[in-house]
Amino acid sequence: MSDHQGLIVKEVSKSYGNAKVLNEVSFEVKKGEVVALLGENGAGKSTISSIIAGSVNRDSGEMSWKGKDYNPSSPGHAIQNGIGLIHQETRLLKELSVAENVFVGKLITKNGIVDFKTMNKMASEQLKRLGLEISPKQLVKNLKMSSQQQIEIAKALTLNSELLILDEPTSSLGESETKFLFDKIKQLKREGVSFIYISHRLEEIEQIADKIVVLRDGYLVSTYDNANIPINQIAHDMVGRDVDRIFPTIENKFDEEILRVENLNSFDGSFSNINFSINKGEIFGIAGLVGAGRTELVRAICGADKTLSGDIYINNEKIHLRSPQEAIKNGIVMVPEDRKSLGLLLAQSNSQNISISNFDVFLKNGWVWPNDVLSFAQKGIDLMGVKGVPEQNANELSGGNQQKLLISKWISRNPKVLIFDEPTRGIDVGARHSIYQVMKQLSEKGISIIVVSSDLEEVVGLSHRMLILSRGVQKNILTNSENISRVEIMKQATN
Repeated sequence: MSDHQGLIVKEVSKSYGNAKVLNEVSFEVKKGEVVALLGENGAGKSTISSIIAGSVNRDSGEMSWKGKDYNPSSPGHAIQNGIGLIHQETRLLKELSVAENVFVGKLITKNGIVDFKTMNKMASEQLKRLGLEISPKQLVKNLKMSSQQQIEIAKALTLNSELLILDEPTSSLGESETKFLFDKIKQLKREGVSFIYISHRLEEIEQIADKIVVLRDGYLVSTYDNANIPINQIAHDMVGRDVDRIFPTIENKFDEEILRVENLNSFDGSFSNINFSINKGEIFGIAGLVGAGRTELVRAICGADKTLSGDIYINNEKIHLRSPQEAIKNGIVMVPEDRKSLGLLLAQSNSQNISISNFDVFLKNGWVWPNDVLSFAQKGIDLMGVKGVPEQNANELSGGNQQKLLISKWISRNPKVLIFDEPTRGIDVGARHSIYQVMKQLSEKGISIIVVSSDLEEVVGLSHRMLILSRGVQKNILTNSENISRVEIMKQATN
């Protein structure tokens, strides 16, 4: 078809029933090139990636890879051809070790027996290449999301892939880990490896991409031969209208304390001696590098993790949190980082997802009536603008709409404190904008919000005040009216 040594996608289309999700999409990825593939949730990025990676068949169009016709029949076929897809949501087997996950499907054997010694050694080498200092014998279920994502990348590196599709690879990574990943991508580029790079963090694109391809509603809307394109221009291409990333102005008009944390210490040593209070309607950010103890702190506040010592107060009354259920009863709820395994029942309907934690809100004499469940779910869907219906299963929604569904589940019970751990992870600029607006509305209604995010711009843009953590130690609480810079936060977070 061509002597082109990379990938050529030509007029590829795909439909599901009457819904056309790709319309004659064409682009190229040359050897040693990073092509950023951008678009809102539902734009067709995942579909075209899945076609290239062999997990979805195209309806029409052509592809060539290294000068030959390319029509993968399965992900295994694509991998044999040197093309691998690293999913945004990790596909690891949580009960197995890191090494077993790296070599799953290609276990190394010696005399018919699995050679764990060699596998552990090789896995350790790949992990060190990524700067991940963990034991290959460790169980994946005990690792943080950021480490799990890096293990996915280590898996791909063991396959000697020549084209890697990275779907939101930095969504759980902090700035230092992101820089390390970018350095690794640049090194692999010099070795001739190509990348299709999918991200909603538009500010990253200029740092890493050589070209930009933008999809909207299944159509190719723009291609740029360099990455020096203003973010506003890319956002406009993605959503078909002007969208900037300016955060809403959120005034805090309340001075009544809602939550107070005194001398809180984690059971596992991930944070120590934490002290802060939050007023009604305040948005309180928690900033720090990955591994600083941010997620562990909010999990302790919502009753998911044990604490060694310290006290938590709601409305000036000490509460004892031995479980998330007790936190919920006291008005503390959390939207977790990993929405698919910790937040939603993907095989259940939107209606069941919204109502399952809220039966106590609309129980009548101990009975749950189906019409009440549907009505309650519809209100939650309308409240967040979820593009879906109550009867639809959650796994049929895009990532952005799944996040909105998860938020609607908790705000339907009108909590006192709502904790967001990575609230816009893997979400496009349009959906992100609407989630910021919801936070504004909740804050103005008097709901206190805690925000944890690897995206420092997000923490600064949303918060009235910020707690800075460094390796589990509280460094400072900064007030946003002081025009804090990301540089100042990073200085304190790395101190």
